[in-house]
Amino acid sequence: MGLKGSAFLAIWHDIAEGQHGEYIEWHTREHMPERLSVPGFRTGKRLHAPDAARYVFGTIYAGDDLEVFRSPGYLARLNNPTPWTAAVAPSFQNFLRVACERVASAGNGDGGSMATIRFDFAHAKAEVTLRQGARALVDAILALPGVSCVHLGIARSEVSGVRTRETELRSAMAEKAFDAVILVEGSQRAGLEAAVPEIERLAIATGTLTAPAVDLYETAFSLTSEDMQGQALQDANRQVRA
Repeated sequence: MGLKGSAFLAIWHDIAEGQHGEYIEWHTREHMPERLSVPGFRTGKRLHAPDAARYVFGTIYAGDDLEVFRSPGYLARLNNPTPWTAAVAPSFQNFLRVACERVASAGNGDGGSMATIRFDFAHAKAEVTLRQGARALVDAILALPGVSCVHLGIARSEVSGVRTRETELRSAMAEKAFDAVILVEGSQRAGLEAAVPEIERLAIATGTLTAPAVDLYETAFSLTSEDMQGQALQDANRQVRA
């Protein structure tokens, strides 16, 4: 499956104590299917780190391009939350949601675990230099033991920063922004955890990235737009037979 398209929406957050089970049911049964039915959304992955002190949950949505994440179809969903969404949204805490341009990837398939590493730019011209060296950086990370797939994204907060009805349902939050993020997938969390120090070293050695913030997750659930198209066809066939 992998991350298809040229952009992704990265989300980190916590859920209020006692609400994890309801959140997981909602996210699996309604929310991700709804999002993967929006034109331009291609793949979705829910991430989970139950023992983490912060950002216990994460989600990565891959899209055809950045405009998907402020498209009329997506904004219509954000401004018309379902009753179940309205009930779950107040339980969100420490919510960070940023659209990213995917500038380089290496590897194929999906890992059972993912490390998300957020960075600040080291200087004013860092983005230009990072783009020039992006291919070499992801290839070097892919070569590390335990790594199966790598994606490098540059934050585009102006795309994902539009206020919507869903924004209003969540409590006010002010999470630290970032400039770039590296998503690293692997077969197991232990292998990724062992690789993280070298990933950080390789990223910082480019002279463009600093202040790494690492979160390690298991991939708890994945869905694709093809899954939703198949479901829609099955539903249509059932209606015809009925």
